[in-house]
Amino acid sequence: MTTTDVEKGTSHGLTNNTVHSFAWQDITVTVKDRETKKPKVTVDKAHGIVQAGELLAVMGPSGCGKTTLLNVLARRTELLQADICGCTYIDGEEISLQEFRIISSYVEQEDVLIGSLTVKETLNFAARLALPKNVGKAERLQRIEHLLRSFGLSAQSGNLIGTPIRKGISGGQKRRVSVASQLITSPKILFLDEPTSGLDSAASFEVINFVRDLARKHKIIVIASIHQPSTKTFTLFDQLLLLSRGKEIYNGPVTAVTQYFVNLGHAVPLHTNPAEFLLDLVNTDFEAHDQSLERELACLQNHWDMSPESESITREIRRIVSPNKISNQKQRHASAGTATILLALMHRAFIKSYRDVIAYGIRVAMYMGLAIMMGTVWLRLGTDQENIQSFINAIFFGGAFMSFMAVAYIPAFLEDRSIYVKERANGLYGPTAFIISNFVIGIPYLFIITILFSVVSYWLSNFRPTPGAFFTWTLYLFLDLVAAESLVVFISSVKPIFVVSLAATAFANGLWMSVGGFLVPLTRLNVFWRYVFSYIDYQRWVFEGMMVNEFATRTYSCMSTSTGCNCLYQTDLADQCLIDGNAVLKRYGYATGELGKRVGIILGITAGYRLLGWFALYIRRK
Repeated sequence: MTTTDVEKGTSHGLTNNTVHSFAWQDITVTVKDRETKKPKVTVDKAHGIVQAGELLAVMGPSGCGKTTLLNVLARRTELLQADICGCTYIDGEEISLQEFRIISSYVEQEDVLIGSLTVKETLNFAARLALPKNVGKAERLQRIEHLLRSFGLSAQSGNLIGTPIRKGISGGQKRRVSVASQLITSPKILFLDEPTSGLDSAASFEVINFVRDLARKHKIIVIASIHQPSTKTFTLFDQLLLLSRGKEIYNGPVTAVTQYFVNLGHAVPLHTNPAEFLLDLVNTDFEAHDQSLERELACLQNHWDMSPESESITREIRRIVSPNKISNQKQRHASAGTATILLALMHRAFIKSYRDVIAYGIRVAMYMGLAIMMGTVWLRLGTDQENIQSFINAIFFGGAFMSFMAVAYIPAFLEDRSIYVKERANGLYGPTAFIISNFVIGIPYLFIITILFSVVSYWLSNFRPTPGAFFTWTLYLFLDLVAAESLVVFISSVKPIFVVSLAATAFANGLWMSVGGFLVPLTRLNVFWRYVFSYIDYQRWVFEGMMVNEFATRTYSCMSTSTGCNCLYQTDLADQCLIDGNAVLKRYGYATGELGKRVGIILGITAGYRLLGWFALYIRRK
């Protein structure tokens, strides 16, 4: 079997003409128990074989090792913190991870889909991210149309998947979209983790029936973990692998399982769902202290180990696996090129961002409300000395609260990250492409927000009324938003839990406000906070830059009294009853000019957040 033979992008479309069997032998998974810290076997010497066109159900009670075994078979072991032994074979050969990912696809238990995309767009982007360069646009579109027809989704092709605000397709249709998005690349082996989770019995039957028909028609090997199927759904499977506490109880044809257990003295009662009966039989979680049940389960496990059926599987694996039959072929990347992946990710993110009001739409409205509030609270400030502090307060508010409100981006980023985790696990791309596309797509929206906010708040508040001053203010505010969003990306990548990310981001913003030079001038700030945190505080540099922009070339009138002028700041202009704005900067310890220095520092801090976010995504696999 050559690498070309196993590539997804062949002219055969969905039909598998190259992979005839998938086998595994002595799969053992050992983890450390969280409480005792002792080794615990979660899967024990599992073995089996599935032929092309067959549908295997991996069943067992909760915690029996179904998903663990499925991840090992799918070679997604990076998700497991465990010691793993055993081998998997494609037509009797051990192949590289890169080759295996070319011929296989994995459908998660949860439907990780972008709700603001249509059904057809979802399949289109899945194809653009996964198909090799030699598959042209015409063939890609042909595959999409074929899948839409095969899965009964043609009528829904233009419908949105669905968002919290806008209702989309049904749960059963979402499962079909999830499966179809993995079949777009013509895999030879398809892994499904709980494909009927959250569906009623009718929808469950519908999904499994589609998959069964697809497997038989196109000779695809399908392995699915499933919890408790209905009788109709259960009979759709060709093979059954029954687990309990990580050990095999049965592994063979579904049609033979009833007779197998009859021979052991466990006949399925009349009018009883066989799947439900088997799960009850091997589930001892609720009778953990019943010694007779423990002995019965051990007897079932030992009987299978010694059974002719188990020995038959072992002989079949030995027959197809020759000694030293290991593929030495060079690895080839059959996925899309780097540029293609980046363009597809940016295109997809762009569509999501303008359709999903949670990502930027709500934020635009929120910032506009903030701008109107700021402009009307600090309305038409004059150049009298009593307004100097009001100008300072407005500058702080404009920078700090714009930054703080970036927490609204957390839900949208966490949704994007969940898509990234799924696609990375399928070997489509890594954190670099994700971070770059996320950053690039955010830039124009942040710029639009900055312009809208500045146009309203800057002129209403009567900051220095020159084009240069306005655009300098806009530059600092834009960099403030970019840095704030990068902080959100970093924190949400480290701990992708909404409440935790929200709390951590709010705490970080509170810290930056405290050491930014407004609440306590830098000249009087405690040395620890100044040298440890203030210099890496982007809000500090934004506030300093805005202060210089406002006060460096502006003068303010003093209060006239019967005895002369009463100036809050003594400058060389006191004899003219004026205050030079540089006196305000001197009190805060700010030097004039240095625009390039401040911009460079803010950009460096932003790059630091993005790099830290990249590193967090790189080391976290889920």
